[in-house]
Amino acid sequence: MVTAAPPPLAATHLYGAGPRPLPRPRAAAVRHLGPNWYATVMGTAVVAAAGAALPAGVPGLRPACAAVWALSLALLLALLAARALHWRHHRDQARAHVLDPATVPFYGCLAMALVAVGGATLSVGRDWIGTGAAVALDAVLFCAGTAVGLAAAVAVPYLMAVRHRVGPGQATPVWLLPLVAPMVSAAAGPRLVPYLPAGQARATLLLACFALFGLSLLATLAMLPAVFARLVTGGPLPLALTPTLFLVLGPLGQSTTAVGAFAEVAPGVVPTPDSRGFAVLAVLYGVPVMGFALLWLCLAVAHVVRARRQGMGFAMTWWAFTFPVGTCVTGAEALARHTGLLAYEALATGLYVVLVAAWAVVAALTVRGLVSGELLAAPRPAPAGPRPARGRTTSGAVR
Repeated sequence: MVTAAPPPLAATHLYGAGPRPLPRPRAAAVRHLGPNWYATVMGTAVVAAAGAALPAGVPGLRPACAAVWALSLALLLALLAARALHWRHHRDQARAHVLDPATVPFYGCLAMALVAVGGATLSVGRDWIGTGAAVALDAVLFCAGTAVGLAAAVAVPYLMAVRHRVGPGQATPVWLLPLVAPMVSAAAGPRLVPYLPAGQARATLLLACFALFGLSLLATLAMLPAVFARLVTGGPLPLALTPTLFLVLGPLGQSTTAVGAFAEVAPGVVPTPDSRGFAVLAVLYGVPVMGFALLWLCLAVAHVVRARRQGMGFAMTWWAFTFPVGTCVTGAEALARHTGLLAYEALATGLYVVLVAAWAVVAALTVRGLVSGELLAAPRPAPAGPRPARGRTTSGAVR
């Protein structure tokens, strides 16, 4: 008697007893689409939001920012649909992403993408869809993004502690992503305060955003020493991960943006002494933190230049050149408003030029990678032998 051959592995459901149909071609294209792709939405939305708040008006800039906002919204909708297909047809790969300590922190990007597009909607999207629709869309995206961000801020560190096996030598700035997500909500939420009923509703949202600020700030301060220690004692990051050094700018610039936003909406929402305290905090906190952000920016640029000389090629990590720099733009804009100093206006304008240039380059390379299929292809196998590397002496000198 002839027995039937067993079904191929690709046709067997990883978590079920029976076979499942092979993915359709449109679903197969998203098998390796990870949560890191939401960084494209974040980087695009911040170009629109940061440009709309520049101190010096540039003719045609606001309509251009509105067009970029529309692009960010389209990207968000497309990625949400693609990721839904990914979870529907490739649950084995989706589960692998969750169990991978190098990938799961990128779920913070989903939260930040939602909130960033919502904030840009209220900043410039209202020019196209009207204030009422902009407030409604921002409220929906803010609530969804904040819920996802809080979940990621708890779930990702929990998974790293109980399921993943990571050591100090594996620390990278990517670990900051789920912890920064609540800070993005803290900076975006105050824009909705004036549209709530006066009284308890406004004060509750403002202080909730302040709580999100504290949550994210303290968590980042707990994680950042591990990242810095890894960089100093373990040597430079791998070439493909070097751009992630820019991620450290995210909590610095976004927290400066947040305290500035608190000070702007606090009058009339909280008692006068508290509103004055927010105004003082915007300067006393923002100035030194922005100073450290500029120091880190120089350090990150130096590492990127070194990595580029050693052959660093394009990867999706290059999107780290966009959103974190954008948060420094909005932080400098907030300091310019609260100090009245032309130096911060010049800093915001200069950083915005850098942001737009970086976004244009990275977006073009991303489109080229999508057209060629390289960015959605399966990861390449690791090389058979170790790559040549320079050793370190016990003193840390390279030999």
